Amino acid sequence: MAAVDPNLCNNAVLRKATRRLGQFYDAAIAPSGLRATQFALLAEIVALEGPTLRQLAGALVMDLSALGHTLKPLARDGLVTITADPHDRRAKRALLTEAGMAKFNHARRLWLGAQRRFESTLGNERAAELRSVLGYIASESFTEAYLDG
Repeated sequence: MAAVDPNLCNNAVLRKATRRLGQFYDAAIAPSGLRATQFALLAEIVALEGPTLRQLAGALVMDLSALGHTLKPLARDGLVTITADPHDRRAKRALLTEAGMAKFNHARRLWLGAQRRFESTLGNERAAELRSVLGYIASESFTEAYLDG
Protein backbone atom coordinates (compact mmCIF):
# COMPACT_ATOMS: atom_id res chain seq x y z
CA MET A 1 0.00 0.00 0.00
CA ALA A 2 1.36 3.41 -0.99
CA ALA A 3 1.75 6.02 1.71
CA VAL A 4 -0.28 9.22 1.49
CA ASP A 5 1.52 12.47 2.17
CA PRO A 6 -0.90 14.45 4.36
CA ASN A 7 0.81 17.66 3.25
CA LEU A 8 -0.51 17.03 -0.27
CA CYS A 9 -4.10 16.58 0.91
CA ASN A 10 -5.98 19.83 0.32
CA ASN A 11 -8.51 18.96 3.02
CA ALA A 12 -5.87 18.12 5.67
CA VAL A 13 -3.81 21.24 5.01
CA LEU A 14 -6.90 23.46 5.00
CA ARG A 15 -8.11 21.96 8.30
CA LYS A 16 -4.70 22.52 9.91
CA ALA A 17 -4.66 26.12 8.73
CA THR A 18 -8.23 26.64 9.91
CA ARG A 19 -7.43 25.31 13.37
CA ARG A 20 -4.34 27.53 13.65
CA LEU A 21 -6.15 30.63 12.45
CA GLY A 22 -9.08 29.80 14.73
CA GLN A 23 -6.68 29.73 17.67
CA PHE A 24 -5.39 33.21 16.78
CA TYR A 25 -8.85 34.71 16.37
CA ASP A 26 -10.19 32.92 19.49
CA ALA A 27 -7.37 34.43 21.54
CA ALA A 28 -7.97 37.90 20.12
CA ILE A 29 -11.73 37.79 20.69
CA ALA A 30 -11.59 36.02 24.09
CA PRO A 31 -11.96 39.24 26.17
CA SER A 32 -15.46 39.62 24.68
CA GLY A 33 -16.51 36.23 26.05
CA LEU A 34 -17.14 34.89 22.54
CA ARG A 35 -15.29 32.36 20.44
CA ALA A 36 -14.40 33.30 16.87
CA THR A 37 -17.03 30.88 15.54
CA GLN A 38 -19.70 32.57 17.66
CA PHE A 39 -18.57 35.98 16.47
CA ALA A 40 -18.79 34.81 12.85
CA LEU A 41 -22.34 33.59 13.50
CA LEU A 42 -23.36 36.93 15.02
CA ALA A 43 -21.70 38.75 12.11
CA GLU A 44 -23.77 36.72 9.61
CA ILE A 45 -26.98 37.52 11.50
CA VAL A 46 -26.11 41.23 11.41
CA ALA A 47 -25.06 41.14 7.74
CA LEU A 48 -28.18 39.23 6.67
CA GLU A 49 -30.41 41.48 8.81
CA GLY A 50 -32.37 38.87 10.72
CA PRO A 51 -32.19 35.86 8.41
CA THR A 52 -34.32 32.76 8.54
CA LEU A 53 -32.50 29.83 10.07
CA ARG A 54 -32.40 28.20 6.63
CA GLN A 55 -30.76 31.33 5.12
CA LEU A 56 -28.30 31.51 8.00
CA ALA A 57 -27.39 27.83 7.70
CA GLY A 58 -26.83 28.27 3.97
CA ALA A 59 -24.63 31.33 4.45
CA LEU A 60 -22.53 29.45 7.01
CA VAL A 61 -22.47 26.22 4.98
CA MET A 62 -24.00 24.33 7.92
CA ASP A 63 -26.92 22.00 8.26
CA LEU A 64 -29.90 23.17 10.31
CA SER A 65 -29.27 20.83 13.23
CA ALA A 66 -25.64 21.99 13.60
CA LEU A 67 -26.83 25.60 13.41
CA GLY A 68 -29.40 24.94 16.12
CA HIS A 69 -26.70 23.43 18.34
CA THR A 70 -24.47 26.47 17.76
CA LEU A 71 -27.27 28.96 18.42
CA LYS A 72 -28.39 27.41 21.73
CA PRO A 73 -25.72 28.94 23.98
CA LEU A 74 -26.12 32.33 22.31
CA ALA A 75 -29.89 32.21 22.86
CA ARG A 76 -29.42 30.93 26.42
CA ASP A 77 -27.10 33.86 27.16
CA GLY A 78 -29.65 36.34 25.79
CA LEU A 79 -27.58 37.39 22.77
CA VAL A 80 -29.86 35.96 20.07
CA THR A 81 -33.59 35.42 19.83
CA ILE A 82 -35.28 32.93 17.53
CA THR A 83 -38.70 34.14 16.48
CA ALA A 84 -41.35 33.05 14.02
CA ASP A 85 -41.23 34.86 10.70
CA PRO A 86 -44.20 37.25 10.59
CA HIS A 87 -44.84 36.32 6.93
CA ASP A 88 -44.36 32.55 7.27
CA ARG A 89 -45.03 31.14 10.73
CA ARG A 90 -43.24 27.90 9.75
CA ALA A 91 -39.94 29.75 9.28
CA LYS A 92 -37.85 30.97 12.21
CA ARG A 93 -35.65 34.05 12.16
CA ALA A 94 -32.51 34.78 14.16
CA LEU A 95 -32.11 38.28 15.58
CA LEU A 96 -29.54 39.84 17.87
CA THR A 97 -30.87 41.23 21.11
CA GLU A 98 -29.65 44.55 22.46
CA ALA A 99 -27.16 42.62 24.61
CA GLY A 100 -26.16 40.59 21.54
CA MET A 101 -25.49 43.73 19.54
CA ALA A 102 -23.38 45.16 22.38
CA LYS A 103 -21.42 41.89 22.61
CA PHE A 104 -21.01 41.83 18.82
CA ASN A 105 -19.69 45.42 18.77
CA HIS A 106 -17.20 44.65 21.56
CA ALA A 107 -15.99 41.50 19.76
CA ARG A 108 -15.89 43.38 16.45
CA ARG A 109 -13.32 45.83 17.82
CA LEU A 110 -11.17 42.90 18.96
CA TRP A 111 -11.70 41.09 15.65
CA LEU A 112 -10.49 44.15 13.74
CA GLY A 113 -7.17 43.90 15.57
CA ALA A 114 -6.84 40.21 14.70
CA GLN A 115 -7.78 40.96 11.10
CA ARG A 116 -5.14 43.70 10.84
CA ARG A 117 -2.46 41.41 12.34
CA PHE A 118 -3.38 38.61 9.93
CA GLU A 119 -3.29 40.89 6.90
CA SER A 120 -0.02 42.56 7.90
CA THR A 121 1.55 39.12 8.45
CA LEU A 122 0.28 37.50 5.25
CA GLY A 123 0.10 40.69 3.19
CA ASN A 124 -3.06 42.47 2.06
CA GLU A 125 -2.96 41.10 -1.48
CA ARG A 126 -2.36 37.49 -0.42
CA ALA A 127 -5.08 37.78 2.25
CA ALA A 128 -7.54 39.04 -0.37
CA GLU A 129 -6.55 36.21 -2.73
CA LEU A 130 -7.00 33.69 0.09
CA ARG A 131 -10.49 34.99 0.90
CA SER A 132 -11.38 34.87 -2.79
CA VAL A 133 -10.23 31.26 -3.23
CA LEU A 134 -11.84 30.09 0.00
CA GLY A 135 -15.05 31.96 -0.83
CA TYR A 136 -15.18 30.13 -4.15
CA ILE A 137 -14.58 26.77 -2.47
CA ALA A 138 -17.47 27.52 -0.08
CA SER A 139 -19.77 28.50 -2.97
CA GLU A 140 -22.54 26.53 -4.61
CA SER A 141 -20.85 26.93 -8.00
CA PHE A 142 -17.73 25.13 -6.72
CA THR A 143 -19.92 22.39 -5.22
CA GLU A 144 -21.70 21.92 -8.55
CA ALA A 145 -18.41 21.85 -10.49
CA TYR A 146 -16.87 19.40 -8.00
CA LEU A 147 -19.86 17.07 -8.09
CA ASP A 148 -20.05 17.23 -11.89
CA GLY A 149 -16.35 16.36 -12.20
